[in-house]
Amino acid sequence: MSAELLTVVMIGAALFGTGIYGALSQTNLVMIMMGIELILAAALLNLVAFWRYLHPGAMEGQMFVLIVMTVMAVEMAVGFAVAISRFRARGSVEMEEARELKG
Repeated sequence: MSAELLTVVMIGAALFGTGIYGALSQTNLVMIMMGIELILAAALLNLVAFWRYLHPGAMEGQMFVLIVMTVMAVEMAVGFAVAISRFRARGSVEMEEARELKG
């Protein structure tokens, strides 16, 4: 394993750990969504690093990551819309207060 790949994998692991901590330790919906985005970003970073290491000439991995990043942006927009709607209706985005949400 090359030193560059090892560096990128370590950065991805640090991002993943930070995201796990952020998603599991917070009660605010926005902070939980930020933790989930860090987890997904770490996974994508490792995907690109390994794709570049294994197939240096192929560009399919980078295109896949761009598509997944677009889906992540749409997911965040929907999540923030739910958070804003919840804040306007109840005045809070804390997850403990959202137990009464029913479809």
